Amino acid sequence: MVSLQLPTKSSLSYSNKFIITKNAINIPKYLKYPKITVPKVPNQAQKQLLIEELNNKLTNLPLLSRESKPITPIKNVQNQTTIKLYYYAILEEINDRIEMHQNICNQRENWNSLSLNSVNMITLTAVTMAGLAEVSGPHGLGLRVSSTLLFVAGTGILLIMNKIQPSQLVEEQRNAVRLFKKLQRKIETALALQTPVQKDVEEAVAEVVALDRAYPLPLLGAMLDKFPKTLEPAVWWPSKKQQTISSSSVDNNTCFYNNNKGDNEQNNGWSKELEEDMREIVGVTKRKDVVDYVHLGNKALKFNKMLAVSGPLLTGVAAIGAAFGGPVAGLVAAVAGSMAAAVNTIEHGGQVGMVFEMYRNCGGFFKLLEETVESTLEEGDLGKRENGEVFEMKMALHLGRSLSELRDLADKSRRNGGCVDEFASKLF
Repeated sequence: MVSLQLPTKSSLSYSNKFIITKNAINIPKYLKYPKITVPKVPNQAQKQLLIEELNNKLTNLPLLSRESKPITPIKNVQNQTTIKLYYYAILEEINDRIEMHQNICNQRENWNSLSLNSVNMITLTAVTMAGLAEVSGPHGLGLRVSSTLLFVAGTGILLIMNKIQPSQLVEEQRNAVRLFKKLQRKIETALALQTPVQKDVEEAVAEVVALDRAYPLPLLGAMLDKFPKTLEPAVWWPSKKQQTISSSSVDNNTCFYNNNKGDNEQNNGWSKELEEDMREIVGVTKRKDVVDYVHLGNKALKFNKMLAVSGPLLTGVAAIGAAFGGPVAGLVAAVAGSMAAAVNTIEHGGQVGMVFEMYRNCGGFFKLLEETVESTLEEGDLGKRENGEVFEMKMALHLGRSLSELRDLADKSRRNGGCVDEFASKLF
């Protein structure tokens, strides 16, 4: 039988001492550190050798490593940054113009409503006083004088209102806000899609100046003529200069197109059929839309002239009748004053000046469309034109038509020799 014996306390203490003594680490008394050697300063000859060796290594670098990381000149970076700063400065000015035109639009709209209400109240009050003066007999002198003064004041206010045409001014500011917002979106899109160049900045500045000239803010010295001889379409874009065609370019009538179906991208979306369609559409706008809007605008102009003259003339006759007194003079003053209030309501309440400005703006829209198509087709280099498919879609949207409707209109005009029974635009 095997017997197990537990170790005694004395044996455990002895074995522990032995293990501790066995595993002890002998640490040396002094550590030996490696010697640090300081390099000596090279003399002049050694320096020259090092410089020559470094130059040889730099000149023997492979050309591929140099060309793989081209360095942009600082001058070009500064130019691009400056052009972007110009663009952002133009955007700030456009935002300021939009706010100014909006504020002045609200102000002039208040002018129109408040002035019309004030003139009608003055005129009708003067008519009432003129009637009461005749009923009062010899005691109505004060009423007669008051009626005369009110008629004279109404005549003066009407002369100013008919001269500046507040409703037409309001429409001008509305058009200015819309066109400045359109220019703002155009510049923002250009900044988002491409890097602007100096030519883009110059074109943007020219467009801002043209808009300022077409829709001026001040009244004195810069206000547009509200009663021209005939309607002239509004022009809010810079004049498009005739592009000089270089000897390498070709005339637009002799452009060489790739007729293969897969080469549409090479033609930049243009084809002979598309050019003919654009010319037909422009011809329809000239013969139908422009003629109709100019005709209606001239009618609105004549009607507005007649009302502008009739209002002050009637109040002036009423003032003379109220001043002389008597049954007949009082009747003339009452009738003329009542007719003047009706005429003022038709002219300024019906905003006949605004209607004339609307026709003038529509005429300018078709003129811009015509100039855009002609200047685009005059460019002989297809690569410099706007993409033909995009251009056709924009033309259809401008006229409120789909692409199929635009092509059908062009085909109809071509078949009938330019005589069509419908207008090109479905928007106005």
